[in-house]
Amino acid sequence: MANSAVLKLACTVVLVCLLVTAPQADATVTCSQVTQLLNPCVNYLIYGGAIPSSCCAGVKQVKAASRTGEDRRTACSCIQDGAAMIPGIDYNLVASLPSQCGVSLPYKISPSTDCSRIN
Repeated sequence: MANSAVLKLACTVVLVCLLVTAPQADATVTCSQVTQLLNPCVNYLIYGGAIPSSCCAGVKQVKAASRTGEDRRTACSCIQDGAAMIPGIDYNLVASLPSQCGVSLPYKISPSTDCSRIN
C-alpha cells in the first residue's frame, strides 16, 4: 500500500514538472478569431452611426492578440478578406475604426495595404 502511494506521488511530481517546464507555443491569430471578434462591427461599417462597445472590445482584442509580425500580417489579411465579402462596406469607416476605438495599428486597414510587408 505504501509503495502505491509513493508511486502515485512520484508520478504526480513528474507530471507537474513536465507541465511547468514544457515550452509554451506562441499564440497564433486565426481568421476565425478575427472574424468572431470583429463581427459586432459589421453594421457600423456598413451604416455608420454609433460604434457598439462590443465592436471596440473586439478591435482591442485583435490588437492584443497580434503580438508578432506574423500575427499582424494574418490579422491584416483576414480583415481585408472579410471586408471584401461584405456588400456595402464603407472603407472610410473601416480605416478609421481603430482610432475611433482608441487603438493604434502599425498599418492602415485598406484594400490597398500590402499585408505581407507588415512587421
